[in-house]
Amino acid sequence: MRLTHLILVTLTLGACATVPDDIGPLPEEIAADPAPSGILASIAETIARTEGDDRSGFHLLDKNADALSWRLALIDSAESSLDLLYYLWYSDDSGRLLIERVYRAADRGVRVRLLVDDLLLMGDDKGLVAIDRHPNIQLRLFNPKRQRQAGMAADFVGRFEQMNSRMHDKLVVADNRAAILGGRNIGDYYFGLSHSYNFHDLDVIGFGPVAPQSSELFDNFWNSNWVVPASALPAAVDAREIADRREKLFEKLRSSESLEQFQVEPQDWTAELENLVPNLHFGSSEIIWDYIEDGNLVQSMPDSLGVILRSAERDIDLINAYIIPGQGFIDGMKQLTENGVRIRILTNSLASHDVPAVNSHYKQWRKPIIESGAELYEFRADPAIKTLVDTAPVVSGFSGLHTKSFVVDGHKVFIGSMNFDPRSVHINTEMGIIIDSPGLGNELVRLAERDMAPENAWQVTLDGQGKLVWVNSDETVTRQPARNAWQRFMDGFFRILPKEQF
Repeated sequence: MRLTHLILVTLTLGACATVPDDIGPLPEEIAADPAPSGILASIAETIARTEGDDRSGFHLLDKNADALSWRLALIDSAESSLDLLYYLWYSDDSGRLLIERVYRAADRGVRVRLLVDDLLLMGDDKGLVAIDRHPNIQLRLFNPKRQRQAGMAADFVGRFEQMNSRMHDKLVVADNRAAILGGRNIGDYYFGLSHSYNFHDLDVIGFGPVAPQSSELFDNFWNSNWVVPASALPAAVDAREIADRREKLFEKLRSSESLEQFQVEPQDWTAELENLVPNLHFGSSEIIWDYIEDGNLVQSMPDSLGVILRSAERDIDLINAYIIPGQGFIDGMKQLTENGVRIRILTNSLASHDVPAVNSHYKQWRKPIIESGAELYEFRADPAIKTLVDTAPVVSGFSGLHTKSFVVDGHKVFIGSMNFDPRSVHINTEMGIIIDSPGLGNELVRLAERDMAPENAWQVTLDGQGKLVWVNSDETVTRQPARNAWQRFMDGFFRILPKEQF
């Protein structure tokens, strides 16, 4: 994942700039009540009348352009509240477009709470303070670096364990009536707008009880002692500078050549939202997440996902971008396949990887995965679905996989932020949604089969001598596919680093 161009600009911090240690507890604040009016309220109330109070309506966000459009739709349609929680928020075209629309929502009176992890938040603190100065926007940073000039490295020396834990969650809640959850951060790589490479990813948009369920997650982090308000940052801006920043933001958006599919100004999404309703899949849902309790991070995701996977009676289709399994994972799959469960797994190939260090520690598990009885597939850097990954007019250099999802027995669906690697299991906070819906499950199975097809992925098998073989629609090879020699070198180099940090 690229570490530059994150939300809101360039580092210009003062010599002794630090965040105070004695901020004290913040006033507890919970999500707003579900909005009584507006298109999002209308859709949620219609679902309650027709499907029942405990069921929500869902739609998978598979195409990158659609993922950006539906985020804009929720932001533009909100009438009373917006809560946004993200690991990364880049200061590129999509990042600027979304923050501009958040500003516009706040301008019309919507209460906005914005919570972003601070690990890679390379921006001047004045820019963050300027956002927080809007009367209807509150901005908080998760686990911020205290030494604003020296940066994260200085804090890691004295507070390694806490600083190493990052908020990897991704969430939008609008009017407490609709939500988007899944794998995408805010940035061009996730919406098909980067010219270097773009991710194939997956989110789900939901209407109904899923929204207040998601708000519980947001409130847990928002009210924890792991967050600091932007107002505590050692920076000050006046009204003139705030106005100048907004004007420059708008001018950059108007001059963008990559955003031709998207309006800079807010729009009325009523027709699009109404047309979406007949295509929703309905089901019950549960939000699962690693949470903060009494100031401590509680890692609950592995157990929650394990229960769902072990419940499989027929089949599991699992797509996860970054997999570094352990022997327990292999043993669990073997037990399932011996009981007749068909398991298909799709992950990145070295060729499609943006993090070769993960592949360095994953590759030793290819053979055990196959020997456990599972089918193993690896995403191609040149998939036939690249037209869904890239957003016109952009044509990227290659495609990578970023999805974290699975479907069990055709109806139990997971979509979220959690990779199957040590960092997600033991270090970062993760989240996701479990949806029980045959309609949504069948759609996700179809997408998984499409992504695993030979025009989009390699199937990794063993030949008669027990050696690995990669097969796709164009060729069969006996060496892991890579884009170039440098990638192969990095794959070997990162093998010396501890897998626990990836």
